[in-house]
Amino acid sequence: MKEVIIGKNDAGQRLDKFLQKAFPSLPPSEMYKAIRTKKIKVNRRRAEISQKLCCGDVLLLFLREEFLASETNELFKNIKPAFSVVYEDENIIICDKPAGLLSHSDEAGEQNTLIEQVKAYLWQKGEFSPEDENSFAPALCNRIDRNTAGLVIAAKNAEALREMNRKIKERKISKYYVCYAHGKFEKNADTLEGYLYKDAKTNTVTVSRAPQRGHEREAMKIVTKYRVIRFDGRDSVLVVELVTGRTHQIRAHMASIGHALVGDGKYAENKADRARGYSHQALYSYKVVFEPDEKCLLSYLDGKAFSLPTGRVPFLSGDENI
Repeated sequence: MKEVIIGKNDAGQRLDKFLQKAFPSLPPSEMYKAIRTKKIKVNRRRAEISQKLCCGDVLLLFLREEFLASETNELFKNIKPAFSVVYEDENIIICDKPAGLLSHSDEAGEQNTLIEQVKAYLWQKGEFSPEDENSFAPALCNRIDRNTAGLVIAAKNAEALREMNRKIKERKISKYYVCYAHGKFEKNADTLEGYLYKDAKTNTVTVSRAPQRGHEREAMKIVTKYRVIRFDGRDSVLVVELVTGRTHQIRAHMASIGHALVGDGKYAENKADRARGYSHQALYSYKVVFEPDEKCLLSYLDGKAFSLPTGRVPFLSGDENI
């Protein structure tokens, strides 16, 4: 028999969701059967699959030891954080991710990722101890491509993560990017609309102005706003606002209108860009703005904006109005 006391970061979850996170070795079929047959109890009473857990609840699990093994991946303790902190409080961190660093582990299983570095950073500060958690670990609220640099928000606790996920879903977080795109734009500002399609085999996307006949169900509507802040006689520097946030949206959307990003290895012929010193797409997650929202844990952030210093972006001169 194993006893588990529900902590602050576990509360508010459904029983089945908590068990899946806390005990990844427990097959769902065994879990549901154990709940039905009273081998899993909450506060010594019959449990319900969908009941919400409260801080201080006591779970009793009468299960075989092989099902009760918890995940103990602590490789982050050997990782040195390489990101810088733009903003931090007791609930969130806004990280400046360098280009070349994955946000999460990929199929190759790379361990030195931004989220593992965030765990390492908080562990070294004494703000995260996996031994004290049943089901929670610090998590990223948004992500950017490996070779895109800039701002990524991480949540330090479960309530902050829930609120950030809600804010992003309800578009209460505005995200702005700066990029360096090929050519001169006909319009100095515009709102682009289109439909994006993913190709998992090539890890690329395509964009069309209208849904492709026969593939309407896979189409994802995208909206991208841009404003040109400088044309240098060859290429253009833009501020881009993501109204929707899809995989490779800015890169593919700009390429679809004939203005691929400088240095982009997926959506542009960039041999000449390599010669100019661009080893990856010239794209930075530059600013996040917390829009007015309902009262919640993170209400103190409403109306606040956080941005990178212009000196961190190599194609900005420092005096642009962005």
